[in-house]
Formats: sequence, structure tokens, C-alpha cells
Amino acid sequence: MPLVAHSNLPTFDSLRAHGEEILSLDRALSQDIRELHIGLLNMMPDKAVSVTENQFMRLVGGSNQIAQFYVHPFSIEGIERGPEMQAYIDEYYETFAQIREKGLDALIITGANPATPILADEPFYESLREVIEWAKQSVTSVICSCLATHALMQQLHGETRRQLPRKKWGVYSHRVTGTNHPLLRGINTRFDVPHSRNNTISREQFVRTGHQILVESREAGVHLAVSKDLFRRVYFQGHPEYFINSLLKEYKREVQRYFRGDRAEFPPPPENYLTPEAASLITEFWFAVTKANEAGTERPPFPEKAILAHLDNTWVDTGKAIFNNWLGLVYQLTHVDRTKPFHDNIDPNDPLNMRGKLQTRPLWNIGWGDMPR
Repeated sequence: MPLVAHSNLPTFDSLRAHGEEILSLDRALSQDIRELHIGLLNMMPDKAVSVTENQFMRLVGGSNQIAQFYVHPFSIEGIERGPEMQAYIDEYYETFAQIREKGLDALIITGANPATPILADEPFYESLREVIEWAKQSVTSVICSCLATHALMQQLHGETRRQLPRKKWGVYSHRVTGTNHPLLRGINTRFDVPHSRNNTISREQFVRTGHQILVESREAGVHLAVSKDLFRRVYFQGHPEYFINSLLKEYKREVQRYFRGDRAEFPPPPENYLTPEAASLITEFWFAVTKANEAGTERPPFPEKAILAHLDNTWVDTGKAIFNNWLGLVYQLTHVDRTKPFHDNIDPNDPLNMRGKLQTRPLWNIGWGDMPR
């Protein structure tokens, strides 16, 4: 929770200037301490529903230990479900109608597994549009993950995602560019983020629609951006929620696709993800597979556990810190009536009171040269 400026100590002004959240005494005395209600719109396919719940709840639950967080998972129509997963959703998930009636303080929208190249052709797109329109007016802040970022950029700003020449898949180094934004309090100025996507919204698309880029990468492009008001919508293109083995399991699926004949070549591993020891295990595995194929013998099993023992997680602390900052800001800004997004004295167009105050580092100062288009 933020510090309270209960005196005229000059340090409070200095902290504010550096992006720290400092609560005025009047605001502190008028606040009601209460829980936060956070929606989790889970659009992932059946096999990933539970792990996605776990990933995002880990980030929420790993945040401020003073507040109480009620997470409300729900899904939408148009996502194909098997009988078992549909039964799970019917039993444990709320409906959007229930969510809309009770209200939310914040909302997380996951990615999805698209069935078509054009987002507007997805069976779930109209249902997602309905959620987006409601949240735009009724929710304090919305975090969008990967495909959700692309969907909101298309619906709200007419910006269509672009297909990448090849899948952006791996762990990439990123730099902070919005230096004093309170979402970035207490995080390193350089850190890693996993990516796994075939499409992108470019920095030019974010900039020309008035968004502020907070974190980006020379290799992976924009990771974190916020809407023009600096808080109502928070866009991720990377995956801070990923577990240490998330990319490994994706790689294993690609290996299985190769064995089934669904891809012509051995899949290359995710970029910048494997340690030298893990890479050696992959190489040994492929040599063993080749020998088995030549000899007509049974293929060796994929050495998932052995590889996992040599992997490093270089992103989880930063992800938790950003979510902690996000939830702390929601707590300070949201109305005690969760059907209302803000306290009565909050300007929805400038909820952080940062209009004209955001400090950014020009790209040429970062020393990266031309950024990806």
C-alpha cells in the first residue's frame, strides 16, 4: 500500500516526482479498507484453461498481502469447449451477465487460440466486443494479454495486428522507456519477458493512437503500453504470467507435431530460453531420435524433466512487481461501490493525475538503433 503524506516532509514531493504513489492525508482518512474484485476472462483453449487460471492468480496472489483479492473467472460464448471443460466452466465460472450485474474493480483478459487469421472472424469476437464495451465504462483498469491486446486495439482504435515473418518465440531482453510511471515502481530498468505470438501491434500503431509505451525490446517490439489516460487499459504483448516450463511445454508440443508429420522439420527451440546444459540435452535428444529413426527402433521420450532442471526464470519477479503496482493503483482509485470505476473526485481521463508528467527515455538514448517495425 502507498505511503501517506501525513506531514509536509519534502521527501514526499521528491518521491512523487520519481513516480512513487503518495496518498494525501485527506484521501487516506476518507478511504474504506475493503477487498478488490478482479475479473479473469479466460479465453484459452481447454488444455490451457486451468494453467492460465493458475498463472494469473499467482501474479494477483503474489501482490500486496494487506488487501483481499476476490478473483471472478468467467468465459464467453464462441469458444469451442469439450464436454468436460464445459462442465468445469458451468460449475466454477460465473457468467458475464453475473459479472456485469455485480461489477468489478479490475479485469484481466487472457489471450486465446485463434482459429482464423482475421480476429473479427473469430466466433468469440462479438462476445468479446460486448465485454470490452462494458469494461470501457465500468471497470477501473483492464489488463489485456497478447491476443486480447490485439482485439482491443482493433475494436477501440481500428488498428489491425500484423502477421510476423516468423513466430516471435522465446525470452527477450526489454528496457523501461516510461521511467516514472507508477506501474513500473521498484522494477529493474532492464529485464526479460517471454513471448509466444505470430502477430504484433507495432510501436508506430501504439504511438499514433495516443498510447504510451512503457517497456519494449529491440528483438520483440512493444511489451507493455497503456492507454492515453495512462491507466484505464494496460496492454501486454509478452507473457509475464508464464511459468518457467511454459515455453518448454510449447516446444514439446511442436516436437510431437513433428513426430505426427504436421511439420516438416525438427522445431528450433525458443530463442534465448535454454541454458547451455538444457541446449545440450536437446541436442542429445535429437541425435538419439535420428539414430532411432535410422535403426527403425522406438524413439526416446522427450527429456522434459531433465531439461526443466536446467532452466532459469528471469521474468517472474518483474511480472509480480508490475501486477502489485497495478492492483495497488486500482485499490487507491476505485470506488467502494464496485459498479462504479472511480472515486467521485477522480478524473477518468487522467486517473493518475499524470497528464503531461510522464517521463520517457528516447530510443536513441537506449542505444538500440532502429526499432522493429
